[in-house]
Amino acid sequence: MARLTRACARLADSDAFNFAILGVILANAAVLALETYPAIDQDAGGALETVNDVCLGIFVVEIVIRFLGVGANPKRYFSAGWNVFDFVVVGAAFVPGLRENATLLRLARLLRVVRIFRVLPDLRVFVVAVGRSLPAVGTLAMMTAIVLFLYGMVGWVLFHEDDPEHFANIGESMLTMFVGLTLENLPDNIARGRAITEWAVPFYVSFALLAAFLLFNLFIGIVINSLEEARAIELARMEKEDEDPGDRVLAEHVRELRRVVDELERDIAARGP
Repeated sequence: MARLTRACARLADSDAFNFAILGVILANAAVLALETYPAIDQDAGGALETVNDVCLGIFVVEIVIRFLGVGANPKRYFSAGWNVFDFVVVGAAFVPGLRENATLLRLARLLRVVRIFRVLPDLRVFVVAVGRSLPAVGTLAMMTAIVLFLYGMVGWVLFHEDDPEHFANIGESMLTMFVGLTLENLPDNIARGRAITEWAVPFYVSFALLAAFLLFNLFIGIVINSLEEARAIELARMEKEDEDPGDRVLAEHVRELRRVVDELERDIAARGP
């Protein structure tokens, strides 16, 4: 069993294996794309269905190989988030009644294309970075909403009588300021506002400095910091996977043996002399 575990682990970690899986994922994506053309689907629908089933079979074999590569240990296999994702996405094709629902079936097939993040390390880093940045991005989003509300209220006070198209109420005002985050229409906004009041210049200039420049720079800083953390996590994960799988299995056996010995010692001590 240890020899099979080492062989499967080496195969699952090899570049050739991952590039082969990448090719299957791209083939699966091509099939999904071709099925959107009615003429092609009508003429070659059976062949496309066969290719899709072959891709599904290869994905199942891949999961089996990766499962055996961790010593056929469900706890270790499902401790990795990507393994859970693979199992759910591929296993969805075998859910009873799914094949009778064309929409759900296509969605399940489409999710298998997302597995491309699994086999490309750089994409994995971006996914991890996005996940780690969500709490900070959520806080930044709340801060942005407060800024938009404040400037929306000030804009309503200044412009709602003469520019109801953009500042009729707080909703329209906040929408106008949100669009203004791009700074694309800043000159037009300033020109239109100056025709109403001279307060338009400090209003829009301060908004550009605070909302556009400051908030966007904060967002960029969050993303860069998350990318650095994600690269460190991915590096640690790859170093852990590079360990000899046979050694990992042996270490688990040793820990299990120690646990059994400890239980025996406690039983002996409980019985007394």
